[in-house]
Amino acid sequence: MGSVQTPIGIRSSALLETSCGYLLQELQMIWDEVGDDQFEREKVLLNIEQECLDVYRKKVDNANISRAQLHQELADSEAEFTHLLLLLDERSLPGRPEKMTGTLKEQLESIAPALREMRIRKEEREKQFRAVQGQIQKISAEIAGESEYNDLSSNVLVHGNDLSLKKLEEYQNELQRLQNEKIERLQKVESYISMIRSLAAMLGTDSSLIITKVHPSLNELSGLSKNISDSILEKLGSTVRSLEADKKARLEKLHQLGKSLTNLWNLMDTPQKDRARFSNVTALISLSSKDISTPGSLTLDIIQQAETEVRRLDQLKASKMKELFLRKQIDLEEICKRSHMEIPSRLEMESIMKLMNSGEIDHADLLTSMNKQITQAQEEASSRKAIMEKVEKWILARDEELWLEEYSRDDNRYSVSRGAHKNLRRAERARVMVNKIPALVDMLIAKTKSWEEERKKPFLYDEVPLFAMLEEYNLLRKERDEEKQRQREMKKVQNQVPVGQENLFVLRPSTSSKRLSDKSLNGGFNNVTPVNKKSSLGIQQLGSTPINTPQQSISFLKKSKKEDHRKILSRSRFAFHPGDDSASVVSSFSGPFSP
Repeated sequence: MGSVQTPIGIRSSALLETSCGYLLQELQMIWDEVGDDQFEREKVLLNIEQECLDVYRKKVDNANISRAQLHQELADSEAEFTHLLLLLDERSLPGRPEKMTGTLKEQLESIAPALREMRIRKEEREKQFRAVQGQIQKISAEIAGESEYNDLSSNVLVHGNDLSLKKLEEYQNELQRLQNEKIERLQKVESYISMIRSLAAMLGTDSSLIITKVHPSLNELSGLSKNISDSILEKLGSTVRSLEADKKARLEKLHQLGKSLTNLWNLMDTPQKDRARFSNVTALISLSSKDISTPGSLTLDIIQQAETEVRRLDQLKASKMKELFLRKQIDLEEICKRSHMEIPSRLEMESIMKLMNSGEIDHADLLTSMNKQITQAQEEASSRKAIMEKVEKWILARDEELWLEEYSRDDNRYSVSRGAHKNLRRAERARVMVNKIPALVDMLIAKTKSWEEERKKPFLYDEVPLFAMLEEYNLLRKERDEEKQRQREMKKVQNQVPVGQENLFVLRPSTSSKRLSDKSLNGGFNNVTPVNKKSSLGIQQLGSTPINTPQQSISFLKKSKKEDHRKILSRSRFAFHPGDDSASVVSSFSGPFSP
């Protein structure tokens, strides 16, 4: 519109080309028609000009404000973009212009896509942080033992001005650590539960009740996530230790019961079929607590049954103890008899029986002592075996020697009779055996000496020192040989008597001479007094004199030899019978005899 001082005509001509000019022209026409003066017209035009100026100024102010807002938006966008770059630890964003050119709106439009991209990245990063932190909080709550936890990750507030991948990785590492700890705790819980189930199965108790008592969530039927807090792990460990203690106590109890059963069975010689019922108890004796895992092996029912059986056997033991003792005594006597060892005194056994009946001696100790004696007797019998075999050969050879001497004294041994050829063959075998007697006796003496030196006691054969028997045998054999020598010499002297005088001394054959019966010749000396009699070798002459060593027995024998030699020879199984002249030719040292 121009200045106020501009003439109306000039202004009007300028405005005629515009809508305002057209309107002003129309206004002047109205004024002319109305007849308004010039002053009024100028006043109205000034008002119109002022109103137009106000409108323009308002528009300019609005434009300035709008421009300022655009600058602010652009600056804010730049600042937000930079902040997001720093927050997300991003160096730059592809597609963002390096330099801002053009109008403000163009600049805003050029930065808007990059800003939107950064905002999207921020939202995604926050979601990742929220998810990781939610998991961390959840697992931490599980480890802490919190019973309830809100699992909505959207409620998790992400704090801090660092949403970088490095920070996210730190949270993920923390989450991984917590997950590993959770896995370890779950494994510990499962291990404890498995141990509780195994121990409960061995002890015969309900494992589910024990587990539920620790915490209901540990029972799989509850449908709850397992509590893995420190307190639960401690309770589970305490429960396992308690069950282990019960297991150990029950095992020790069954060890005692098993040993008691074994001792009572051995004491009463219980057959195996009766022991089989409690084989599961006795099988535990050699096992330790770590070796036992069989379900139902340590139940209270088994312990009660074993205790009942022990009480029953204890009551039965007293009634069977006497029978067992007598049986052991018979076994001991049989071992001693078979090996010709000293048999325990009857008076001693009767005195032990009286003590047992009066209860003054423990039954178990008594049978243990008897078993020990039986073991010692068996061991000694085993050590005597080699010597006893030689003794039996010697006795057999002596029987044949006695038979051979009697056979040699038979005047009719060469007559033709029934069984005579059998006797001739037996005589030949007997001479072979008799010729071996000296070497056999020498071997027996050497073995007996060695045995006595090793055992530090005399070797008794039916309570008679074997060494003394052998020495006496050698002495008697020597005397017999000397007697035979004297008979030979006497025979030589008799042969030197004149033939005429010889007829005076010839005795008429006696019709009353007895011939050896077939039974005596064929059967040998089966009816001769056995060698295990105490009268063997004249040992009866020892009487009540104590003999502790073979040397004492020999000296005693030599001392009494001259007085009772003939009496011993008449009684001893090992005695020699010199007989008549015909016996001299059957000496065991004279070589084979030819009939």
